[in-house]
Amino acid sequence: MKKFLPGILWLWLWLPLSGQEHEIIRSIYFGGGSYYITDTQRGAINHFLDSLPYLENYQITISSHTDNIGGVEYNQWLSQMRSEAVLQQLAEKQIPREKVLTRNNGLHNPYFDNETYIGRLSNRRVDIIFTPPVF
Repeated sequence: MKKFLPGILWLWLWLPLSGQEHEIIRSIYFGGGSYYITDTQRGAINHFLDSLPYLENYQITISSHTDNIGGVEYNQWLSQMRSEAVLQQLAEKQIPREKVLTRNNGLHNPYFDNETYIGRLSNRRVDIIFTPPVF
């Protein structure tokens, strides 16, 4: 049986806001109980941030999620630790923390079905949401 290796799956979601503006969402996936960002993930994050034009103009939101394994308090802590790991990565790219809105969902608001193995894997993530200014 293959062991699941956490990594980054960049979701190219373009959500219309108004006119030509779009939200860009990137998701970082973690192993169960982990908040560690690997060197490969760091490289992918840095590459994406370097390729995004006018990065300073975007509102950035971090939305952290967990699966439903463990209690509410544990998953809230894990969600906060995942957010902190991503905030640290953004800070290394000179993105000020005060520019980033953080939502730690813990096991609440799962996007995928936590009753399935794949759903739990998919919920172990942090979404980085880039919203361009709307004029």
